[in-house]
Amino acid sequence: MELDLSPKLAKKVYGDDGGSYYAWCPNELPMLREGNIGAAKLALEKNGFALPRYSDSSMVAYVLQGAGVAGIILPESEEKVIAIKKGDAIALPFGVITWWYNKEDTELVVLFMGDTSKGHKPGQFTDFFLTGSNGIFTGFTTDFVKRAWDVDDDIAKALIGNQKGKGIVKLDANVKMPEPKPDHRKGMALNCEEAPLDTDIKNAGNVVLLNTQNLPFVGQVGVGADLVRLEGNAMCSPGFSCDSALQVTYIVKGSGRLQVVGVDGKRVLETIVKAGNLLIVPRFFVVSKIADPGGLSWFSIITTPNPMFTHLAGSIGAWKAISPEVLQAAFKVPAETEKLFRSKRTNDAIFFPPPN
Repeated sequence: MELDLSPKLAKKVYGDDGGSYYAWCPNELPMLREGNIGAAKLALEKNGFALPRYSDSSMVAYVLQGAGVAGIILPESEEKVIAIKKGDAIALPFGVITWWYNKEDTELVVLFMGDTSKGHKPGQFTDFFLTGSNGIFTGFTTDFVKRAWDVDDDIAKALIGNQKGKGIVKLDANVKMPEPKPDHRKGMALNCEEAPLDTDIKNAGNVVLLNTQNLPFVGQVGVGADLVRLEGNAMCSPGFSCDSALQVTYIVKGSGRLQVVGVDGKRVLETIVKAGNLLIVPRFFVVSKIADPGGLSWFSIITTPNPMFTHLAGSIGAWKAISPEVLQAAFKVPAETEKLFRSKRTNDAIFFPPPN
């Protein structure tokens, strides 16, 4: 049975006045289960508060919209309270407790993508809440809570039953939350929209890579990531991950055409992608995109901390390294055709501007 590779939108899992939590389902996007990848989105309204939780999976968070505050507690470490805004990427290893808060008028939207190979359900994140109607306190009997936290009966009952919300709540405007500390951001977050570009092709596109050099915690998460921005009508070179990694792509902005070619030269996917879509390219399959006139941007994770790609077109394309005689024989074309083929795309790498 062939896997359905078509891009999908997230569906709401829970939420109320304070915001909502959305996730992609492995039943609708089978490559999530196949590749042990989870993907979800958190959307917080003004004064929305995502209650403290930890997950069964390591992941990368990427802020798609808005600004807010995140609390991050690494195992046996103090709480880091950081300001977050659109374009921020945050690596969240195993065992991290997080909370999220939005005090602005604009909705705060955070994307999560990560490895579920050690989780309870392949292709899905499972969160464990510290508080709320489904928090850990509700599972223990009152006497266990009293004994563990050395509190009296009234306090124990308050800890267990006062917070009726589940996962996300809306706080009163006068509730005071911790202020972010600028020095806490160091090493915890990287703004992909402000970071130095790793590749920048005029009138074509640019890319920022997240790896162990600029965001060390991605090494603990076990994935790499990138933000790619294609100009209108520009093309991203056909290429594949050459280190057996999977590429999970979320379309951040714009739209465009996408084609994926797999085993035996079969085109396994040809579609239009648009903002909000998530798709996964299987190992070693070749993918290429052409942006619509309004441009196309996407954020991807790759299931290795320092990924490597082979591009099949452009100045760094694999074809340039193959001997002319080999290409001539392989394509079964005359020398003149091979020379013409080799002479093209000698200046453009990875991204190609629109044709004149």
